Amino acid sequence: MRDNKIYSNSVFIALSAILCTALWGSATPFIKIGYELMIPDKDVPSTILFAGIRFLFAGILTIIIYSIARGRLLYPKKVNVSKIAIVSTFQTVIQYIFFYIGLANTTGVKGTVASGSNAFFAILLASLVFKQEKLTIKKIFACAIGFAGVILINVNGLDFNMNFTGDCFVIFAAISYAFSSVLIKRYSKYEDPVVISGYQFAMGGLFMIIIGLITGGKVDISTLPAFGVLTYLAFLSAIAYALWGVLLKYNPVSKIAIFSFMIPVFGVLLSTIMLDENSGVPVVNLFITLVLICSGIIMLNHQKFTNK
Repeated sequence: MRDNKIYSNSVFIALSAILCTALWGSATPFIKIGYELMIPDKDVPSTILFAGIRFLFAGILTIIIYSIARGRLLYPKKVNVSKIAIVSTFQTVIQYIFFYIGLANTTGVKGTVASGSNAFFAILLASLVFKQEKLTIKKIFACAIGFAGVILINVNGLDFNMNFTGDCFVIFAAISYAFSSVLIKRYSKYEDPVVISGYQFAMGGLFMIIIGLITGGKVDISTLPAFGVLTYLAFLSAIAYALWGVLLKYNPVSKIAIFSFMIPVFGVLLSTIMLDENSGVPVVNLFITLVLICSGIIMLNHQKFTNK
């Protein structure tokens, strides 16, 4: 990270953020497939255990991959361990307990679109709560357009169709992730965001494994397809979250978070292709949703703006 200017380059930001959102978008169908392979009953303890195994694995992968890339073992400064634990609470434990349970109770298409609402919450928190940047009309309007897509995906005719333990839980997960985004922005001043990412995964994953086992959770990863799905989910987290953390460190939260609305673009397409399920969402709604989300991203990133 000697030349930090590259991390604020608009082309690098766009390509890196799109890569991250494509990986996260692919997580939804793979998690749903993982349910069928590893926990067909979809009970809550097993769901939490599944998430815990994934993120402990992701944390180990993150530490190993980036330690090899840097030529030294990456580990946090002792003074920053508590900060990493706080990030882990929001980014891994709370977010993914809600997300995994929510996704088990909604369709892949609706789940991935609802999860994209974290951009809206992250920008509001960064501006209004943590005072990391100024909330402008442009940011509000861009977020409103993107979030309108999230609302639209849940509208069927004149009915607003949301399942509390499904769609609402996924939105709760998005709020938790929004908190973690602004916390990473704050704590990356004191610690390498890659280190934060790897160790917060390991902490959160281990905690969820313990909770899952204590409450009777069972996960079967004995088959090759199951192990392959788990490995892919861990790998995508290791790559996407570490890269996203770097982007957040060197750029305003709003400039990066707005790309989160792209998660549904990839998630909808991949869920439709990979999953045999009826989303209950009209094709017209899906199309308009994707148009709104892309419009919000383009609006916020069309011209450079500074963090005033």
